[in-house]
Amino acid sequence: MFAPTEYFDLSKSEFSSIFDGVEYAWQILPKITDHIKAARPRLTAAGYREVAPDLWLGEGTVIPPTASVSGPAIIGKKVEIRHGAFIRGSAIIGNGCVIGNSCEIKNSFIFDSVQIPHFNYVGDSVMGYKSHIGAGVILSNVKSVPGNVMVKCKDCFIDTGLRKFSAIIGDHTEAGCNTVFNPGTIVGKECVIYPLTSVRGVIPARTIVKNDGKMMQKR
Repeated sequence: MFAPTEYFDLSKSEFSSIFDGVEYAWQILPKITDHIKAARPRLTAAGYREVAPDLWLGEGTVIPPTASVSGPAIIGKKVEIRHGAFIRGSAIIGNGCVIGNSCEIKNSFIFDSVQIPHFNYVGDSVMGYKSHIGAGVILSNVKSVPGNVMVKCKDCFIDTGLRKFSAIIGDHTEAGCNTVFNPGTIVGKECVIYPLTSVRGVIPARTIVKNDGKMMQKR
C-alpha cells in the first residue's frame, strides 16, 4: 500500500531512482535536494546545462525573463516555463512539462509530461506522468494545526513524519479548476476530480470525485 509503483510508471522520469528502496511514495520528499546534487556527474553528459549553482536545464528548455527559478533544481528537456512562474528550489521537473503563468513549485517531484498551467501552487508533492491540474488548483502542504501530516486510511492514520506534505497524484489523473488537495491526500492513477472540490484522504485508482464529495468508479 502506497508503494511508488502503485501510482507511477517509474520509466517516465530520468530521475526515478530516487524511489529505490522507498516503502511509501511520500518518503522521497526529504531526499529531493540530495538527489539533485548527487546527479551532477551525469547531468552534463546527458545534455543538461548548469545555468546557476545546482540549477540544471535540459535541452530546449528556456527560463523567460519574467520567471523566477532557483536551485537546487533539475528541469527536463523541452519544458515550457511561462510568464511569472516561480520555481523555488528542491524541484525535479520532467521532460515536456508545462509550468504556467503565476505557478509556484516547491520541493516536489514532477514526472514527464505533467501540466501545471495556470495560477497553481504545488508544494511538497509528487505528480505522476501526464497528470494535469486546471487553473487555480492548489496542493496545500501544511496543516492548520501543529503536528505531522497524517494519511487517513479506512481504519487508521499513518504518520508521514513530515510537517509539510500535500499530495501524491497518480499518472493520468485530472483535477478541475480551483480544486484544493488537502495535506496528506493520496490519489490513484487515472482519477478525475471535479472542479471546486476539496480533496482529502485516499482516493482509489480510476475514481471520479464529485464536488459534493461523492465518488464513483470510472467505467
